[in-house]
Amino acid sequence: MNRSVAKYVLMALLASFSTVYAGNPPVTELQIDLKAPAKLFAPTYAGLMTEEINHSYDGGLYAELIRNRVFRDNETNADGWSISVPTNARATMSVTRDFPLTDKLPNSLQVDISKVATNHPILISNAGYWGIPVQPDTIYKVVFWAKGNNEWSSKWNGKHEGTNPPLPLFRSPLGISLKSADGAKVYATSESPALTGEWQKIELTLKTGHDVIASKENQFVISAAAPGFFNLSLVSLFPPTYKDRPNGTRTDLMEKLADLHPQFLRFPGGNYLEGDNLWERFDWKQMRGPLEFRPGHQCCWHYRSSDGFGLLEFMGWCEDLGMEPVLAVFAGYSMHQQPVCAGPLLDSYVQDALDEIEYLTGDAKSSHWGALRAKDGHPEPFKLKYIEIGNEDMFDKSKSYDGRFAQFYDAIKAKYPELQLIATIPVKSRKPDVVDDHFYRKPDAFVKDFHHYDHVDRNGPKIFVGEWATTGLDPWSKQSKSSTTPNFSQALGDAAWMCAMERNADLIVMQCYAPLLVNVNPDASQWKPNLIGYDALSSFVSPAWHAQALFNTHRGDSVAAANLTGESSAPDQQLCYSVTRDTAKGLIYIKLVNVQKVPREVKINLGEGVGIEPEAETIILHADNPDQLNSIEKPNAVVPVKGTIHNASSDFSVNVPANALMLLTLRLK
Repeated sequence: MNRSVAKYVLMALLASFSTVYAGNPPVTELQIDLKAPAKLFAPTYAGLMTEEINHSYDGGLYAELIRNRVFRDNETNADGWSISVPTNARATMSVTRDFPLTDKLPNSLQVDISKVATNHPILISNAGYWGIPVQPDTIYKVVFWAKGNNEWSSKWNGKHEGTNPPLPLFRSPLGISLKSADGAKVYATSESPALTGEWQKIELTLKTGHDVIASKENQFVISAAAPGFFNLSLVSLFPPTYKDRPNGTRTDLMEKLADLHPQFLRFPGGNYLEGDNLWERFDWKQMRGPLEFRPGHQCCWHYRSSDGFGLLEFMGWCEDLGMEPVLAVFAGYSMHQQPVCAGPLLDSYVQDALDEIEYLTGDAKSSHWGALRAKDGHPEPFKLKYIEIGNEDMFDKSKSYDGRFAQFYDAIKAKYPELQLIATIPVKSRKPDVVDDHFYRKPDAFVKDFHHYDHVDRNGPKIFVGEWATTGLDPWSKQSKSSTTPNFSQALGDAAWMCAMERNADLIVMQCYAPLLVNVNPDASQWKPNLIGYDALSSFVSPAWHAQALFNTHRGDSVAAANLTGESSAPDQQLCYSVTRDTAKGLIYIKLVNVQKVPREVKINLGEGVGIEPEAETIILHADNPDQLNSIEKPNAVVPVKGTIHNASSDFSVNVPANALMLLTLRLK
């Protein structure tokens, strides 16, 4: 939004107040006491929560562009792949286990060519995750494994036994290209070395030209123009990644996450940690090392995870955005009610968690798992402070979590007494350092529960609000008509809840919205809403993202004592507020959330003897239609609008527009 438009929108918002209330509007007073003891923010107060849902990693943050790259999404068909056979040629493709690349990747794609013309090759194509994005002046990295047939394999493979004449040995190169979906445009090409009868790793680059127009309706194509058969495995295509990290992340999404200024990352989930079944949990040992030895697994959100984004990739994400890792360890419970109760059967899972902590924090020379981390490419140990034991164990019908938590707690504290351990529900067997609360509610419920944490016992464990979001009904329902990303009304609900959490920063040491990411293709999402939306080519932030960014960049180091008087609204219509302070910069941040359909006048009173500069910045997040969304087509439909007031003092009034988040920045003299 340009400056002139922003000015017009701000003037219209403020004018609406005087139009509706030309007489005596309702007046509320916000009393701020800067001399009272302040509540300090924890250094990890605001962060990110992530899991594999809505194609958050594969088809999302993980920059890999090839779908079903190891041919395991379907054990019999090559989902995501297609073959084009010219007239008068004869060729087929199939998934086979006859020639495994490794014991972890038993499947390969076999292409059998019995007749082909040199100038009309067989084409094997992949359309990626609802498209392959192509950008101008871009270098794409191609890596795949391939082998041609040999005399032994031709005879041994039942499809070719007794062929007369014998099937030739495939010893030709393969063509590699990026093309439009209809094949009419070729954006970049390359060629592999000639294949041999053994598996070989092939690494190439594809570079697009300056005149290429960015698009997503494209395909990755492998072409072959010789008879015989060949096999493919682990076919990979990467665009440039964030900070050029190998096996890294998608740049535009990382930039939007960075703009939230996150202080921690809670990973790997969420339900993704638990899996539907014990054998589908987040098994970190299967997600480390070279990609050739990562088998992938069935994700609990009804698609297969490639596991290219494993434990070290999560830690690289933390490094790239300067976030503290908050590691959740599998605690013996999966979503299909398969608890491993406390006792000997749980021992192996406890040991697995100890190994995981050692892998991340152990010395590269003196510890077994630390040495393996160094071998995997990160010699320096990572720093950990928080470990979460399990996820949402309130759903465990066996009620076994108290015992399971105690077994993990004792083992981890014995070896790592400095670690802070997070329980997913209140427990009695041990006193956790932190307890994780989750909230998914409609907007009026968050407003109504504004005082939720005001009177919680400060002598108990600290609170981690590890998942929260303003949702509609049944956010997991495919029949839900709500959008995959939050509308403006939901953003206001989020703002109200963020005010409630900020005011209790002495109790809440961490908080993060969930879910974080969604591929907006209708077949890609399982949950509504999500903070950031994208397709194969583009991405956008929601109104709720803007609310979070405003809170995270206007927070400071402490919460000032504040009290609202003259409030006469119903609980679900009350004015929500938070006052925080940046003591080093001499700034006071006042957040006011008005969910009513009429403007509100708020008197700001800082008491006598407090000097305030008369000019103060205002930022207003507002939409005339509470259902207004941002989208791929209209990414800036709802954006904050900046302005300035010139009458700020220790005692002055502001007009908060209807249905708006208003943020004031006061500067102390």
